[in-house]
Amino acid sequence: MNAQGVGTPLNMDSYHIVDRLDIKTGVNNPIHTSLKYYLRGDVTHFAIAVDTSLEKLTIKDRRDLYYLFRDNNEWLGQKDKGEDNVKGETQEKVYVDSTKTFYTYQSNQTTASEESDYYIESKRPILKHFYKTPANLFELNKDYFHLKINPILHGKIYKENDNEDPNFINLRGITVRGGIDDKVYFFSEIQETQAGFARYVNDRISRDQAIPGAGTFKDYESSISERIKGFDYLNAQGYFGVNISKHVGLQLGHGRNFIGNGYRSLLLSDFGANYFYLKLNTNVWRFHYQNIFAELSAIGGRNDIGDNLLPKKYFATHYLSYKFSNNFTVGLFESVIFNRQDHFEFQYLNPIILYRSVEQAIGSPDNAMLGMDFKWNFLKRFSLYGQIIIDEFLFRELVIDRNGWWANKNGVQVGLKYIDVLGIDHLDAQFEFNTVRPYTYTHRDTLSTASYTHYNQPLAHPLGANFKEFIFKLRYQASKKLVIDTRFINMNYGTDTDAIFWGNNINRDYTQRFSDYGNKTGQGVGTNTQIFGLDLSYQVFHNMYIDLEYFYRNQNSELDELDLKTSYFGGGVRVNIAKQKLDF
Repeated sequence: MNAQGVGTPLNMDSYHIVDRLDIKTGVNNPIHTSLKYYLRGDVTHFAIAVDTSLEKLTIKDRRDLYYLFRDNNEWLGQKDKGEDNVKGETQEKVYVDSTKTFYTYQSNQTTASEESDYYIESKRPILKHFYKTPANLFELNKDYFHLKINPILHGKIYKENDNEDPNFINLRGITVRGGIDDKVYFFSEIQETQAGFARYVNDRISRDQAIPGAGTFKDYESSISERIKGFDYLNAQGYFGVNISKHVGLQLGHGRNFIGNGYRSLLLSDFGANYFYLKLNTNVWRFHYQNIFAELSAIGGRNDIGDNLLPKKYFATHYLSYKFSNNFTVGLFESVIFNRQDHFEFQYLNPIILYRSVEQAIGSPDNAMLGMDFKWNFLKRFSLYGQIIIDEFLFRELVIDRNGWWANKNGVQVGLKYIDVLGIDHLDAQFEFNTVRPYTYTHRDTLSTASYTHYNQPLAHPLGANFKEFIFKLRYQASKKLVIDTRFINMNYGTDTDAIFWGNNINRDYTQRFSDYGNKTGQGVGTNTQIFGLDLSYQVFHNMYIDLEYFYRNQNSELDELDLKTSYFGGGVRVNIAKQKLDF
């Protein structure tokens, strides 16, 4: 197993499938599921281990495995027939499952990395060269090299209540991935998007001067109709990596990462824009140790600074995950956000030192945080998980005096996943609770040069701080191609005013705080927001979906002028891209 490789794009179906099988089977999983993205090679190795185990699987479980095999076929050991295939003959096997679905497996036992290979071919490739396999528009598989090229499309239109103008997404792009000698790998993706959002999203964009998940953007108005308007932005990510050894890999890239097993993360999430990073992964025995060193933007893509470079800040984190068993994992997290006018703080490049000790040694004004998380799978039906983030605290103020000291800045997450609810195959539920105290993630500067943000967007939870949240999700695989996904989210938080900072918007300077004592979660302008979403996705072909969705959001504030009710119904088509759920 290599320490690095090309990853599965965040939030794709593979993540839910791996989680299900990890909970249900207890089979040894090479993936430390808190660290996302998952490597395609690890996903494939796990799928083969499940398929060859003695665990009882349903027809729907088998379909899930076939999805993983199709999606990650570069790791199956399949080689092209012809002169490049010199190590042994390719043997062809035919398999028909109980649903009468036809599969062709091709195996080269002398080059396969596992006991058997599962290489699924299309019955009718387009012009003999395109979609030779269901998952890839174009691909090459050689002894020393593999290459996959795929389009990305997302077209969606929906009508919001009390808004005459339609909302829409028009996204086009392309993705390329490949590897050489199982030592060097690369991934590149570019997306061009025009989008018109619901009013609550526009309010957030206006506040942060940034689109969730995007960087620089401009206004957009269609040449067809002046009613079709919104934003135009380009989004790109990519990385290049090298496996230094079997267990150590180095990656240089531009993108996002996620740490945690929940719908949200209090440590590091993918809510914000892509960023430039250097990543070191060490995966040995039961340990997975990850270091990320990143360059961030201290302000948003539309902040008015004239014709100048956006001011930078920097991020360093390390996360150590340890598997006590196949079913129980604990992770330790530490990060620091800092700003230097002309250089990176090189002492933070030390991959095994405590950042707090470095911060104290150099007398810096940096923002260091500690955290941990855990996951426990039990009874082959449930997964209990959680996180703790600690920005600052004093034990006496937190435990003994308990006077609401402002610098007791921390957050907690607790969640439970329940698969095959009441014995119904592929009916899966998730319950999650998140809370973060006021002023957590903030720092003492006016330009967000040490706050836990990038492009004015939180690096962790999208609500920032000063909130309590309950999430309930229910997902049902109704048939081979149809998935029904629902979610209900209840959020209670206190918003800030222009005059008083109550601890919600983490871009603000904590020296503007309301009080040193008497602080409590939800203080400020009390707000309750409820979200309900119902999504139906029909998979026409591999990773090509027809979507229908209903969305309802009700924001009820102590200030009547901030009340906002949003509902819409819409639909569209997606190809090789996950939904972006703007649940805040």
